[in-house]
Amino acid sequence: MRPSQTATVHVCALRHLPDMLEETRARHLISAIDSYFQPATPLTIAADRHLRLEMHDIVEARPDATLPAQHHVRKLLDFVEGWDRREPMLIHCYAGLSRSTATAFITLCAINPGTPEEAIAQALRRCSDTAVPNKLFVALADAELGRKGRMSAALASMGPHRFAAECEPFGVNALHGPRDRAA
Repeated sequence: MRPSQTATVHVCALRHLPDMLEETRARHLISAIDSYFQPATPLTIAADRHLRLEMHDIVEARPDATLPAQHHVRKLLDFVEGWDRREPMLIHCYAGLSRSTATAFITLCAINPGTPEEAIAQALRRCSDTAVPNKLFVALADAELGRKGRMSAALASMGPHRFAAECEPFGVNALHGPRDRAA
């Protein structure tokens, strides 16, 4: 069954989570944030539709911090595989800049296997001038998805980002195939 043409992936900072859940009516939630800031599962989200990726926004090991790792990628890909794309998905981290945009990029690449990574990266940039996806998380997903370095290379095609303390919440079309033009 082909997913709805209105399937969207939304991204926000932690502080915007309640408003974005209400605005988007998302029924799938990904919290890509360290354990200290992990929110409780909202009442509007079924427990099995809330993925918790407990990691810090780092690309090199540090004491008392959790690097993005292969098991995070695997959990994300398994979760995304179960998303029917009939209802929006909301992804957040603390600021909505790095972990959440990496998670969105990985999600979009996973559900659009025939779409060039650069096209997906460009769609993400058009929707957010502050997106700066976590390079380690993307590199791990690139290997897992067999994209042969193209996901990591596509990040460079996004060009510079606007510096900000947090992102302005945004949404991007989930479908990026030949008939589904990038948002």
